[in-house]
Amino acid sequence: MPHLDTGDVAPDFTLTAADGSTLRLSDLRGRQVVVYFYPAAMTPGCTTQACDFRDSLPSLQAAGYAVLGVSPDPPAELARFVERDALTFPLLSDPDHQVMQEWGAWGEKTLYGRKVTGVIRSTVVVGPDGVVRLARYNVKATGHVAMLRKALGV
Repeated sequence: MPHLDTGDVAPDFTLTAADGSTLRLSDLRGRQVVVYFYPAAMTPGCTTQACDFRDSLPSLQAAGYAVLGVSPDPPAELARFVERDALTFPLLSDPDHQVMQEWGAWGEKTLYGRKVTGVIRSTVVVGPDGVVRLARYNVKATGHVAMLRKALGV
């Protein structure tokens, strides 16, 4: 799937959160939203990234950003991740990869030297008008949030 680019309209979605509620991106219209896609809850890299977002959430929120994490994990697994690591932002389940495909975060990647199909670790920042302000694909888990904060001036 093609990646989203700055200026694209972010595709709306409705996904189930870790707590069993549903969240629609369009419900956050009027706010800036960081949507990040990660492969699997409670794995080392994904934990590092989630905890970096958790630790940076106060400054991101102060600058007007909401944060959403999206993975293919079922809500019960996401709930365990939220509880284990005291995550303070919504984690959303995309088990059929539909949203990831629409957002360019699902496809072929290299994992340990082999080509596989899966989640492409990605972050997309959506403006209050629903338009993509920044999109980064194939990001590294470690240090990514710091780079994102710098790019956003937070």
